[in-house]
Amino acid sequence: MMSLRQDSNEDEVSLFDAEDDAPQKPRKSKIKHPLACFFHLFFRVSAILAYLLCEILSSSFIACMVTIILLLSSDFWTVKNITGRLMVGLRWWNQVDDDGKSQWMFESRKGRGKNPPSDAESRIFWLGLVACPIIWVIFAFSTLFSFRIKWLAVVIMGVVLQGANLYGYVRCKVGARTSLRNVATSYLGRQFFKQAMTKPGES
Repeated sequence: MMSLRQDSNEDEVSLFDAEDDAPQKPRKSKIKHPLACFFHLFFRVSAILAYLLCEILSSSFIACMVTIILLLSSDFWTVKNITGRLMVGLRWWNQVDDDGKSQWMFESRKGRGKNPPSDAESRIFWLGLVACPIIWVIFAFSTLFSFRIKWLAVVIMGVVLQGANLYGYVRCKVGARTSLRNVATSYLGRQFFKQAMTKPGES
C-alpha cells in the first residue's frame, strides 16, 4: 500500500512496498546486486567512450550519433527504472492524471526494511549519477569552443537525459516537498554557523 502526499504538481510516495515496515538492519558494504551495478555504469561510460573515440574508430557521423543516442537512451531507462530501485531504494517518474496535468512522482523507502541498500552500492550509484552529467557538461562547452556544432545535439541529449536522472534522484533523496534551493541554503547556513562558533586556534 502506498501513501501519497501532493505538493503543487509534485507527489512524494513515502512507501516502497511492504518491506519498509520490517525491522531495520545495519547497512553493509557488500554488493548485493552486481549486475545492476555493472549496467548502472556500463551504458553511461560506454556513451562517453563512444563520443571520445567514435571519430577514430568510424568515419560515419550518423553511425556514431545513433550509437551514442542508443547508449544514452538505454542508460536513462536502466537507471530510472531499475538501478535506482535496487541499489538505493529510490525511484521517480512522471504521470498525467485524469485532468491532463503532469505530475512528478518521487518514491523512496520509508525505512531500510529487510534489504537496506549497502554502502558500496550507494557509493557506486551516486558516483556514476553525479560524475557523468558533469562530464557531458564539459563536453558541451568543449563542443561550443571548438566549433564542433554537428555534435551539439548529441551532447545536449547527454546533458538532458543524465541530468534528468540526477535531478529526479536528488529530489527523491532530499524529499519531493523540499526545495533544492532550501537544501543548499540550509547546508551553507549550518556551515557558516559552525565556523562562527569555532574558536580561533581550534583545529
